[in-house]
Amino acid sequence: MSTVTRWWWIRHAPVPDGRNIVYGQGDLDADCTDAAGFQALAETLPAGAVLVTSDLKRAIQTADAIRAAGLSLPAPILESALREQSFGDWQGLTHDEFAALRDSSPHPHWRQPAFVRAPGGESFADLVSRVVPAVIRLSEDHAGRDIIAVAHGGTIRAALALALGLNPERALAFSAVHLGVTQLDYITGLTEGEAWRVSGVNRPAR
Repeated sequence: MSTVTRWWWIRHAPVPDGRNIVYGQGDLDADCTDAAGFQALAETLPAGAVLVTSDLKRAIQTADAIRAAGLSLPAPILESALREQSFGDWQGLTHDEFAALRDSSPHPHWRQPAFVRAPGGESFADLVSRVVPAVIRLSEDHAGRDIIAVAHGGTIRAALALALGLNPERALAFSAVHLGVTQLDYITGLTEGEAWRVSGVNRPAR
């Protein structure tokens, strides 16, 4: 008999202080005033699910706002492995300052190619290598459950890379809107082994 573990990925609420800067793992506050958006999430997401968040406060604040909107959830499991990409020495630069310092051409859908590592930070490929083992571990620890994961755009792209078998460059083509829902189902116990099913990407809850 197969077992389905359903991941409900949510990108954190907008970060007003990060609108014009490269903030990466900078621990900035989220704007959680979109009452209608959080109400829609509370009505869409499964009650009683395992709740996992990045340990950055914008993810924790977003998870708290979903719970405050009426969804019955336990206290979150804080996972540092689900943090956003670290931009190292580039964090805090304005977008214009960052563009002036960059040595390589930008990726069409992101600030830099997937294999370019920020000084003192990570490449997107490094992020994928960090996120994938955590997703596999949590899938095994909570097999057959719904898992709501409140994280970041880069983290969600990494999860899609795992589910679809994409290399990091291709995974950067995915958009990730604030409060969007990406549902990925991990299926085990199949005759042929295990598989991922993509049930929705970047859907608005309302």
